Amino acid sequence: MTYWQKEEVYDIEQKRQVQSERLITTVNRVYNNVPFYKEKMKAMGIEPGDIKGIGDLDKLPFTTKQDLRDHYPYGLFAAPMEEVVRIHASSGTTGQPTVVGYTKNDIEMWSDMIARSFTAMGVTKKDIVQVAYGYGLFTGGLGAHYGTERLGAATVPISGGNTKKQIQLLQEFGSTVIACTPSYILYIGETMKNMGIDPRSTKLHTGIFGAEPWTEEMREQIESMFGINAMDIYGLSEVLGPGVGFECSARSGMHINDDHFVPEIINPDTLQALPEGQSGELVFTMITKEALPLLRYRTRDITTLHTGQCSCGRTLTRMDKIAGRSDDMLIIRGVNVFPSQIESVLLKVAETAPHYVIIVDRINNLDTLEVWVEVRPEFFTDAIKSLEKIEKHITAELFSLLGLHVKVKLVEPRSIERSEGKAKRIIDKRNK
Repeated sequence: MTYWQKEEVYDIEQKRQVQSERLITTVNRVYNNVPFYKEKMKAMGIEPGDIKGIGDLDKLPFTTKQDLRDHYPYGLFAAPMEEVVRIHASSGTTGQPTVVGYTKNDIEMWSDMIARSFTAMGVTKKDIVQVAYGYGLFTGGLGAHYGTERLGAATVPISGGNTKKQIQLLQEFGSTVIACTPSYILYIGETMKNMGIDPRSTKLHTGIFGAEPWTEEMREQIESMFGINAMDIYGLSEVLGPGVGFECSARSGMHINDDHFVPEIINPDTLQALPEGQSGELVFTMITKEALPLLRYRTRDITTLHTGQCSCGRTLTRMDKIAGRSDDMLIIRGVNVFPSQIESVLLKVAETAPHYVIIVDRINNLDTLEVWVEVRPEFFTDAIKSLEKIEKHITAELFSLLGLHVKVKLVEPRSIERSEGKAKRIIDKRNK
C-alpha cells in the first residue's frame, strides 16, 4: 500500500500526542493574536493554560461562518499580513463573502494534503491531471493544482468551463485524471455524446470530484459513462479548501487528515458533542494552520464519524458521505428533506437524466415541493400515458422515502440549465 506521509498510519497514542501538542500551540496562537478569540475565551473563563490536550477540546468556543463575515476581511487572521502569501474567498452569493488567508507554511501543508489525497486515490507522478475546477478566489483550482505538482504529476491547468476545449485536451493531451465538480463531469460527458464522441474513449482512469454534495447513484452514473473510478474529495475554504478529507481505494468513507484538522460531531440544536457513530453536524478545529486557525468551526455539513483502521491501512478518522447541510435542509410541512435524498431516487430511474431542479414554494400558507427532471432522449415521447407512468413511479418512490407528496414534472432533454461549476439544484420561492 502506498502512503504519502507516515502520519496517515499513526496509532491512537501517536495521533493523540500530535493532536494535543498542536492544539496547545494553536490555542496560544489565537489567544495572543486574535482579539475575537481572546474575548470569547475570557467570557467563558478560559485561558490557554486550561487546555492541556485534545481531551479539553470541548472547553473551547465555537466559530461560525457569521463570525468570519462579521470580521471581514482579515479580523480573524492570526498572522500579520506581511506573512500572508495567498488570499481566497467564498463567492458571497448568500451574504458577505468569507475571506481566508494562507502563509507560506499553510500553502506547503495544503499541497501535502492534496498530494496525500490524490495518492490514496491511485494518482501517481506518471499521471496527467486535468484540473477543471475554477481558478481564482475559489479554492478548488489552485488547491488541486499545487497538490498535483507536489505529487509530481503533470498538471493541465485548464480551470472550469470552456467545455469543448476540455474535451479537446482530454483527447489530445491524453489526460488520465480529471478533477472537477460531479455535475460538470456529467455535462462534459453529455457534450461528448452530442459531438458523437464516446466518453469511454479517453485515457481517463480516475475522476476526483468535490465542491458539491453527490450521491452513490451519481457515482454510478459517472463511472458507467466514462469507465473510470469516481472518487470523492472533501473540503471547505474556511478550513483549507479541497484536501480536508478524501476517499481511498477501499471507498469505505472519506479519511479526514486529522493530524491537521480535528473533527467532532455535534447536535446542531444543543451543540453537545455526539458519540462515534451518531449522525450530526461536522465541526473542525485547525491545529496546524498559521494564517487562519479556526477553533471548533461549524461546517453545517451533516455526517457520521468512524475511527479504527481502514482496510487500506490508514488510521485517519473516516467520515460518511455528506448527507446534506443543516442550512440546506428543507423543512416541508414539518418533514426534513435533504436534496441528496431526492437525487438518490431520481438517479435510480432509467428513463431520467441526472439533471434536475427542486422548487419549493408556499401556496395558501402550505409548503409545496416540486421536482423537475429531464427525460433521457431515448425515452422522450409525445405519448402522454408513457410520461405519466414515469411521473407516477417517481412520485411513489419519493413518497415512500420522504412520506411527502412531491409533484414531479418531466421536462425535455437538455432543457434544464447546465453548470460549469457548482450546480444550482434548489429554487426556494418562499422567501421571495
